[in-house]
Amino acid sequence: MTKEIAPLKPAATVLLVRDCEKDQDTLEVFMVVRHHQIDFASGALVFPGGKVDEADTNDALIDHLPESERQEDPLRFFKIACIRESFEEANILLARNRDTGKLVTHDRLEQLAAQYRMPLQNGEITILQMVQEENLELATDLLGHFAHWVTPTFMPKRFDTHFFVAAAPPHQLARHDGEESVDSVWAGPNEIMAKADAGEYTVIFPTRMNIEVLGKFSSVDTVVADANATHTFTVLPEMEVTDEGKFLLIPKEAGYSVTRRAIDALMDK
Repeated sequence: MTKEIAPLKPAATVLLVRDCEKDQDTLEVFMVVRHHQIDFASGALVFPGGKVDEADTNDALIDHLPESERQEDPLRFFKIACIRESFEEANILLARNRDTGKLVTHDRLEQLAAQYRMPLQNGEITILQMVQEENLELATDLLGHFAHWVTPTFMPKRFDTHFFVAAAPPHQLARHDGEESVDSVWAGPNEIMAKADAGEYTVIFPTRMNIEVLGKFSSVDTVVADANATHTFTVLPEMEVTDEGKFLLIPKEAGYSVTRRAIDALMDK
């Protein structure tokens, strides 16, 4: 009997980045540690993100996007989910005051977070209700499409995940929510990989591959510009079974350093 393939759930995640001056890195990314009771990537260091909610697909949200972002866009719902999730998980809100056209200030962010952050996370209100009540524009134009990964067909839970990158607003203070994520850190790509290798961080395979790519860039401006200028290759890993064991295969066209990885090894990274 052929095993039924689990359906894909749309998801979005965001690499919030800022320039830095460190020995081994010139930029760093905000990451959170998933709660150990979360059923996916529990205890792992991940980018803020999650599943696309039905409320993220409400067409009424189009009126709360920049004019340049109101045309038909297959990534629209993913971008909206990305902004909502970064607000819920990282206390970063990529949104503008519609009266001034400027990103929300630190003081405004703190007021919005106190009023809306947990109700949004708990499903008590929708992102549309918040932007309507607060006269906000979701700054989807600040998101560069960084990567696209689809969970292999043999996995029991599968996600269609779009990765985005954005410059973290310098006047907003990122912090984890204490619910889905229990800790957070600003760290450089090379620093993260070194600590993962040393066993200080748990970093799942897709996250590590994209951290490695992030480490190729020298600044926030260069990584965001590249994300906006280049085509994103969809990565759907496949399994290869040999006498040596099981391996995960990634198309070389995706541009990652690894194209074949022992599945047992993935359990350790």
